[in-house]
Amino acid sequence: AGLSENSMVFTQGGKLQCKKIVHLISGNNVKSQVFAVLEKCEQRKYKSVSFPAIGTGQAAQSPAKVADEMLDAIVEFATETSVQHLKKIKIIIFQTNMLKDFYESMKRRESSDSSIKVFSRGKTQVIEKKNPAGLEKKVDLATFQICGESKKNVDATESWIKNLILKEQFENIISDELIENFDERQIDALADLQRTKHVTIQLEKKHSPYHIKISGISRDVCFVSVEVQKMIQKIKDTEEEQSKAELVYNLVEWRYPGSNGSFVAFDKLTNMQLEDAKIAKKTHLTVKINKNNYKVDLNNLQAIDNRGKTINIQRVPKNQGKL
Repeated sequence: AGLSENSMVFTQGGKLQCKKIVHLISGNNVKSQVFAVLEKCEQRKYKSVSFPAIGTGQAAQSPAKVADEMLDAIVEFATETSVQHLKKIKIIIFQTNMLKDFYESMKRRESSDSSIKVFSRGKTQVIEKKNPAGLEKKVDLATFQICGESKKNVDATESWIKNLILKEQFENIISDELIENFDERQIDALADLQRTKHVTIQLEKKHSPYHIKISGISRDVCFVSVEVQKMIQKIKDTEEEQSKAELVYNLVEWRYPGSNGSFVAFDKLTNMQLEDAKIAKKTHLTVKINKNNYKVDLNNLQAIDNRGKTINIQRVPKNQGKL
């Protein structure tokens, strides 16, 4: 018994060398049928699928029309779907007279922007590179099996596919001294971007300044490059804030009561926030003291917690004597 899913039925492979057979209910829209099958294969985590020239048998549809619709479906599926499992898509042509129709359909896509993406997933040669930052990426291979009337046609098709791949590939190198300060959080973020986008990220530490090389599909390279720049800017902002906090600490010190009756200095960042709030003539600022929230009255130099406990705080300019 088969499992019906919308306009298709899945059965066991039987004596064929496949796990499942998809039976399509007759219809004229080949493109939507192919797209639906591809979606189901991805949902079911199948790694490969093979199609005949759908609709060219009893349905008597034009082979040229079928070729266009099938390839359109594959292009849309590859560009609009985040494909994680389906790696190999075959179109099996038994009738030699149809080879020309499918070849011409592919050829017409040579200058089409939308068609480039589907073929850019395939690579005839892949060299895996080790990344010094541990950003190793498992390269998923897409295999093209090309059949033609002559070796010349097959070679021409292979060359055309290679050119499409190269046209869509892009590389960007970002150099910045702050990349050296990337910690585990930034490395994890890079690894996540590498998993979710069609890119390879390499963190090079051999030369100064460090640089990050991003390679892959152009639109994803651009997106990831912007995200990397945001990471660098965030580190820059943090360092500038720490530098400012150090400067303020050298000028004035804010304190709160310690456990033995003496006063304890706030951390440098909180110290800066208190001083900035006073300069801005704010009346109150919420800070943490011993992990508890306190609302500081900047005019009366008192702080009150959520339970109503009030403590005195101090503001000591460092140019008024030794602390």
